[in-house]
Amino acid sequence: MARLITHASLKPALPSKQSFSSSSDFKGTRLAVPTKYKQKTWQRKGVVLVTASTAKKILIMGGTRFIGVFLTRLLVKEGHQVTLFTRGKAPITQQLPGESDQEYADFSSKILHLKGDRQDFDFVRTTLATTDFDTVYDINGREAVEVEPILDALPKLEQYIYCSSAGVYLKSDQLPHFEIDAVDPKSRHKGKLETESLLDKRGVNWTSIRPVYIYGPLNYNPVEEWFFHRLKAGRPIPIPNSGLQVTQLGHVKDLAKAFVAVLGNEKASKQVYNISGSKYVTFNGLAKACAKAGGFPEPEIVHYNPKEFDFGKKKAFPFRDQHFFASIEKATRELGWSPEFDLIEGLADSYNLDFGRGTYRKPADFSTDDMILNRTLVLQS
Repeated sequence: MARLITHASLKPALPSKQSFSSSSDFKGTRLAVPTKYKQKTWQRKGVVLVTASTAKKILIMGGTRFIGVFLTRLLVKEGHQVTLFTRGKAPITQQLPGESDQEYADFSSKILHLKGDRQDFDFVRTTLATTDFDTVYDINGREAVEVEPILDALPKLEQYIYCSSAGVYLKSDQLPHFEIDAVDPKSRHKGKLETESLLDKRGVNWTSIRPVYIYGPLNYNPVEEWFFHRLKAGRPIPIPNSGLQVTQLGHVKDLAKAFVAVLGNEKASKQVYNISGSKYVTFNGLAKACAKAGGFPEPEIVHYNPKEFDFGKKKAFPFRDQHFFASIEKATRELGWSPEFDLIEGLADSYNLDFGRGTYRKPADFSTDDMILNRTLVLQS
């Protein structure tokens, strides 16, 4: 059963072809009060103020965990009407550290929710066909087959903005990766490649964002958290091989701004953009940066050869053991976007608003570390 619900009221409903207000009661097939968009009160560089005539009706596929948490706040602040499509198993909104009760109440009251499973393709087609969304942000799409029913249901869609991955690029000795570089049809992200291809074949106005490694508050991937756990415990940091492998991280808030920068942007039509931080960093340098950001002493780093260990299904290190970074020059040139956070500032923001407050996604697991450190001690003796 499809349900369009406000954050505060979980009443069964189907969306109608009109503007919705999250503050009204939803009865039958329509909400009683049409949405009144507020004019934007702040302006980002190079972006036109949002008014009632330019505000978009936006559907976000996902949006409750990490990227979407920050993206929805920007979109609401700019005056757009935002509906999240989720299974409803997680809270639709959550209060951010440092966000006042009033700020959170104002934000959450404006968020609409469409409950359903995107894997139920018939449900997606029939439900979205009764709506008139202008834009779709697909944050959690992995396979092209998941996108087809959305396109079928919304033939007049103005723009489909897709969260892809820089992991689609074919491994190369020549770096950084550019948007025109060869891609790997066998990568674990091949579903994202196939989605980009589908969007192009269907003739829709699409934009694809390819982040490298994403970090920041609420990160559910063990990127910076992996280092913070070890730093807090005062343990050595095991890093594969030389530790001179070069990689790249982008802050989630910078990524959210890039997602907003492509909205309604003619330059972004049928384009792919790499989005990440402006500088690259070695694995060794990242360990030191995490320590500096969290106020820890410079860590002891232990290097090891991964081929000498059998870690089973456990992952001993959170990054690809290779050079992996991409150029963001196209995005800075065409979108007027540039990252606000340098690495130390971004890691400090993540630490102070998340791990440093005692919150994290996964508990510490030092079992693979102990295997590495025990072998190192044996070899040294």
